[in-house]
Amino acid sequence: MLEKLVENSQKAINDEVYNIEHRLVKSDKNIIDEIRKNAHASLITEVKFSSPSLGNIRPVSDPVIIAKTMIAGGAMGLSVLTQPYLFHGSPQYFAKIRQHVSAPLLMKDIVVDKVQIDAAERLGADIVLLIQSVFDKKFAREIDEFVDYAHKKNLLVLIESHTKNEFLDSARTHADLLGINNRNLDTLEIDLKTTESILKDHRSDDRIIISESGIETPHDIRFLSKHGANAFLVGSSIMKSKDIKGLVSSLVLAI
Repeated sequence: MLEKLVENSQKAINDEVYNIEHRLVKSDKNIIDEIRKNAHASLITEVKFSSPSLGNIRPVSDPVIIAKTMIAGGAMGLSVLTQPYLFHGSPQYFAKIRQHVSAPLLMKDIVVDKVQIDAAERLGADIVLLIQSVFDKKFAREIDEFVDYAHKKNLLVLIESHTKNEFLDSARTHADLLGINNRNLDTLEIDLKTTESILKDHRSDDRIIISESGIETPHDIRFLSKHGANAFLVGSSIMKSKDIKGLVSSLVLAI
C-alpha cells in the first residue's frame, strides 16, 4: 500500500495537481504554542472523504462547513487531505478551508517532491507532513533536506513514524512535531498500543508528540495521553459521525 501511495503522489505531480497560482495567508496562531497552553485534549481533526482502508467515508460535501463544525467542537487545528487518489482530497478543498478558517492547517499528503512543499506554502498551510518510512524505503536523499526546505518556506514539519526505529530516526531530525501513526501503512492495520510501545522509556526532548489514527472515544484519548501523547490527530471516526461537533467536543473534554 505504501508503494501505491507513493505512486499516486507522483501521478498527482505529473497531473499538475500541485500547480498552485494563488498565494494564501497562513494562520497567525502557532499550533505548538496552542497545544502547550491547552488544558484539555489538543485535537487536530481531519477533513477527508475517503481512505485506502475504509473506502468512501462520507459523501463529498462542502469542506468549509465540515471544517467550521470541527472548530466549533473545539478542534485546535485541521488536517486537510490534498491527495486526490484514494482520499478524494484536493488543494482546492484546502484553499477553500484556508479562506474561511483561521486555525492552523496541516497539509496532509504523501510528500515525495518539493513541489508539494511549494504548494503547501502557497495554500497557506502552517504544517506539512513527512512520512519517515517513505524516505527510508524510497529515497536515497535524506529527509533532513526536505525538513530544511520546508523551514525555509516558513512551514512547521510533522514527521510521522510507525516503528520504534522510525521514531528514533525522526527524533534525530529538526522536525517541529513528532507523529506516531497507529496504522501500519503497508497492511493498514491499526493498534493504539503502537503509541504506547514506541513511547515506552522515551526521554522527552520537549517536542510535541501527536498520536494518529484509530482514535474513536474519550477512553482512547486518555489511554494515549497516559502513555505520552501530547496531541491527537483524528480523522475517520469524526468524518463518519452524524454529530461532528458533538464527537469532537467529547474527545476534547476527555482530558
